[in-house]
Amino acid sequence: MNWYIELVQAKPIITAMIQFALLGTFGDVISKWIINKKIFAPFNLITMILKMVEWAFLAVCIKYAFIGFHGFIDSLTDYAFLPELNKVSYAFAISLSMNLQFGPFLVIAHRLLDNFIDGKKNWDNLDKGFYSLLWFWIPAHTVTFILPKPFQIGLAALWSIVLGIILGFYNQKKS
Repeated sequence: MNWYIELVQAKPIITAMIQFALLGTFGDVISKWIINKKIFAPFNLITMILKMVEWAFLAVCIKYAFIGFHGFIDSLTDYAFLPELNKVSYAFAISLSMNLQFGPFLVIAHRLLDNFIDGKKNWDNLDKGFYSLLWFWIPAHTVTFILPKPFQIGLAALWSIVLGIILGFYNQKKS
C-alpha cells in the first residue's frame, strides 16, 4: 500500500483522474449491463473514451472539492461557527456541506457531459440524481472522509461503481 499512498500524494490530480476514468466508467458499464440484462459492450470505443475523459474531468472537480471542503469545515470550526468535531462528525460535516453545495453542480455537470457525449438532451430523472446526494452520497462520503486522505479519492471512485450497480437495478428493463 505504500506505493499507492506515495503515488497519490505525489500526483493527486493525475491519480484522481485515472481512478475515476477507470472506475466511474466501469460503473456506467455495469449499470448498462444490469439495465439491459445482458453483458455486451454498451458503448462503442469513441463513447467509452469520451466517458473516460468525462470522468477524468469530473475527478479534477471532485478532488478540488474534497480539499476545499476540508478547509471549509476547518475554518468554520476555527471561527466557532461549528463546535469541536470528532472524527465521525467531522467527516459528516464535510460530506453534508460538500454534497449540499457542490453536489448539485456535479449532478448537472455530469448530465450536461452525458448529453454532449450521447448527442441528445436528456433531462429525465434529474431529480433522482439530486436525491442520490441525500440517500447515497452523504452517507458514502461520510465513510470516505473518515479514511486517511490518500484513500479518499480512491474510495469515492469505487462508490461510483456501487451507485452504478444500484441505479442499474433500479432502472432495469422489465422482461
